[in-house]
Amino acid sequence: MSAHESELHTISPELPAMFDGVKLAAVATVLYVLVRCLNLKSPTAPPDLSYQDTPLTRFLLKSCGPLTREYVPPLLWGKSGHLQTALYGKLGRVSSPHPCGIRKYLPMQDGATATFDLFEPLGDHGTGDDVTMVICPGIGNHSEKHYIRTFVDHAQREGYRCSVLNHLGALPNIELTSPRMFTYGCTWEFAAMVGYIKRTYPQTQLVVVGFSLGGNIVCKYLGENRANQERVLCCVSVCQGYSALRAQETFLQWDQFRRFYNFLMADNMKKIIFSHRHSLFGGSSVKSIDADLSRLFTATSLMQIDDNIMRKFHGHSSLKEYYEKESCVHYIHNVNVPLLLVNSADDPLVHDSLLAIPRTLAEKKPNVMFALTLHGGHLGFFEGAVLFPQPLTWMDKVIVSYANAMCQWEKQKAPCQGQPCSQPCSPPCSQGSCLEQRA
Repeated sequence: MSAHESELHTISPELPAMFDGVKLAAVATVLYVLVRCLNLKSPTAPPDLSYQDTPLTRFLLKSCGPLTREYVPPLLWGKSGHLQTALYGKLGRVSSPHPCGIRKYLPMQDGATATFDLFEPLGDHGTGDDVTMVICPGIGNHSEKHYIRTFVDHAQREGYRCSVLNHLGALPNIELTSPRMFTYGCTWEFAAMVGYIKRTYPQTQLVVVGFSLGGNIVCKYLGENRANQERVLCCVSVCQGYSALRAQETFLQWDQFRRFYNFLMADNMKKIIFSHRHSLFGGSSVKSIDADLSRLFTATSLMQIDDNIMRKFHGHSSLKEYYEKESCVHYIHNVNVPLLLVNSADDPLVHDSLLAIPRTLAEKKPNVMFALTLHGGHLGFFEGAVLFPQPLTWMDKVIVSYANAMCQWEKQKAPCQGQPCSQPCSPPCSQGSCLEQRA
């Protein structure tokens, strides 16, 4: 055998081993990236709760199971806030039902026409009372969105009437009747819907629910005027940001790809505005219309759209003034009905610094409870074993469970007030101690 053949014979067996090592290293790298990106090592836990120790909060902790139980998202992808948010954004929900409602039209003083969909309960409420959930969806959303349909169907089956606001301009088949559409904190349409429900169902009690931007609107609505809280049992806000002024800087950062989400939401807003451009800009001069549409066409962020278009609907002189006046952070401290604020720690849209607002509020006000989950993304909160999520989410369950507990609290409190206790209690029954003993 020649020296050359001997050398080849010596080297060749080592080549497959070297390639196998490269393959193993590549597989290990991919697995490591997946584990890190999907947060597979992240633990599951019950929500982190901030609240004051009162008879009501003790009753809620006993009665509202999802608040104290471990929230377990789907194992393979559910611990990624981005995937939870993306699945919500793309699909809304899986196996979404189709609840049947009646669309109502309400003329507004400025010529606009508010619309909402009314869904009657599919059975009696557990307390036997008439209770209506008045619901405000997220940005550019309406009653036909899958996550809204899923929640409404669940609430109907629990005995709730549901009234869902369709944000002004959000429904593609409903034309605007005035040069105005929904904004970040305008409460006019929501107030009109609530007023209709109160007039039409004088015996009903209200549970107020807001999702994302809708959470800002409902909290601002309740805090604007004490009269708005009449006949309201409680309020639940999910995944809102509380202060648009504080949030605007975080929305321009690439941390958690927030700038990318900003671009996507801006693109969706542009589509809505362009679809109503004749109603919104028809009364302006041609030169003004061309300038507005040109700025809108080149906008890549919500802030640019808000500054060039949205703030002008209500005559705000600057973007700062618009965000200050339309954020619930300046009104929410006036809300005195029981208030549940829910956020997710891995929500890519709501920066961690904004969560100091609800946490501080819960520490100061006895009627406020703040629940922060480790996972859930933005309005995701999917539950499931390994891969496929369940139709109902943790969010759907916790809202209805909280509402059920509040209805039970009010139902038991009414006959207990002003009557001697069957068991000695301090403070008196009106403060809820007897209710805790019954529970």
